[in-house]
Amino acid sequence: MVSPNLIRRKEADEPVEINSNTKKLFQVIYSEQNVKEEPDQDAPVIRVSQLISRLAFVYEKVRNAVDYEEDHLLRKNAIARILHRQVVIEGFLKDASSEALSHHLLVELIRGGYLPNNKVPETKILEVALLLEKYISLKNKISAKLVPSLNIHSDIVEAKDHLNEKNSLVRWLLNMAACEIEEILAPNKTKQVIVSNMFDILSSDIVLPKELPYEDDLEIQIYLSIGRKFLKFDKEMLSFVLFKYYNDSWLEIGHNDKFSADDEKNIQKIAANIKELNDKIEAQLVHPLAKQLDKIVRRYSLYFNVLLETVESDPAKVYAEIQKGEKGFLNLVRKTCERKYGKAKSRLWRAAMRSIIYIFLTKSIFVFLIEVPAIHWFKEPLNPISLAINVAFPAVLLFFIVLMTQKPQKNNTDMIVEGIKEISFIGREKKQPLILRLQRKRGFWASAIFNLIYSASFLFSLYIIIKGLSFIGFNWVSITIFLFFLAFVSFFSIIVSRGVKDLMIIERQENLGTFIIDLFYMPIILVGRWLSNNMSRVNIFIFIFDFIIEAPFKILVEVAEDWTKYVRERRDNME
Repeated sequence: MVSPNLIRRKEADEPVEINSNTKKLFQVIYSEQNVKEEPDQDAPVIRVSQLISRLAFVYEKVRNAVDYEEDHLLRKNAIARILHRQVVIEGFLKDASSEALSHHLLVELIRGGYLPNNKVPETKILEVALLLEKYISLKNKISAKLVPSLNIHSDIVEAKDHLNEKNSLVRWLLNMAACEIEEILAPNKTKQVIVSNMFDILSSDIVLPKELPYEDDLEIQIYLSIGRKFLKFDKEMLSFVLFKYYNDSWLEIGHNDKFSADDEKNIQKIAANIKELNDKIEAQLVHPLAKQLDKIVRRYSLYFNVLLETVESDPAKVYAEIQKGEKGFLNLVRKTCERKYGKAKSRLWRAAMRSIIYIFLTKSIFVFLIEVPAIHWFKEPLNPISLAINVAFPAVLLFFIVLMTQKPQKNNTDMIVEGIKEISFIGREKKQPLILRLQRKRGFWASAIFNLIYSASFLFSLYIIIKGLSFIGFNWVSITIFLFFLAFVSFFSIIVSRGVKDLMIIERQENLGTFIIDLFYMPIILVGRWLSNNMSRVNIFIFIFDFIIEAPFKILVEVAEDWTKYVRERRDNME
């Protein structure tokens, strides 16, 4: 392969050269694909029983089916769940060291299929243990600070508030620990380079008007937006970004395989200001600039994702095409776009199937558990048709929404190509700055009138639906359940189809049809979002898995693992 250190187009008419950031991306991708680290055959690795791992793997699949999350968040969430069980739930029964917690965590991740078996070196146990040690130290200092000493004169309500605050902060710290562990288990140099490249472009192109008093927050908000839109971070991972931002020495604590006096001072300082730190992080997560920046960063995230996939397909070929001229390279970009469109549609159907299973397990089954008893309780007639519709409706609605989701068109690809020229070629950079605007607040009376119209359209939609359901024999119990599923699935379909919509740059054309849909259907989606956010907190299946099934099951797995080791040792002794 020709070295990608210097790239020039050889054609005499329109010579182009890729910028230094794109050169670095080529180099990193080429290095990652061609420089393979030879594993040390003598280095001990963590090994678990294949048979027992299959049981744990099946359990994790079932557990994840009733708790819908994006695939890239599954391991991080599993780490947080294991830590919570080990530290909070089982911590009352045993006092495990950080090294024991680390070993147990890594073994569970391997059993659950989140890490490969016979591949993770045992040195990772100490690395993760040191990481956990600083969080445990911070947790202990926070606990000592927040929980008052109880006596007969203590105010019970105040003591309860302190305890709830402590539990909330401990849960937050465990999530921070899970995010940091995820970082060291799965570092991605290529994405780190892209994040750096994107930040360089956006921080120089985005301009803040003088009337907006957020100059000090602009850079961290750009970085958070890159995390949201390119890296697909959830709230906990964004919080960890801010946690590191406000505590720049945190990653260095315990870095030399031990805790120094300065490390302890840093931890003590963070513990003393933990409430203020948490408040600052929460304020940054709901910053006024976030929505505007997300809209800009979403577009650039797509440019870099397409560029990344194009180069990764064959760095040597892509480099050669750029040397010949931009036409061949841009043709490869177009092929990448079409390939991504096809993949997104396939992923959409897979996500839809998984979502249908999730909805059936967590929602449709409640039709039998709630609707039939409620009908008998209120002495309403049981309508088999309404019962069947309420059982099948969520899955059928989601199926048709996915079926109607269209792939991006050629004009969308053309805009992506122009965006990749902008981020890759010298001289094609954006000439005009991206100026953020001051959000004008609508007056009281205008807001009141618009809210009234929106509410009226929502009530009109409900009226039409209820009249239609009543016409086919639905009673009020069945109607209530139908409306719940309509709102929930309508919002859930937006989450499921997000992968396709993330590939869209061309804004939707406004017409009478889209206006009517927004006016009468969007309020139902907003209700669905509210229901989804609140129902996720009371998912009875998650409660059953996490607090009733998981701990006994993992103990059983531990015993089975020990038994297989014992049998293997006995067999080895016979040789």
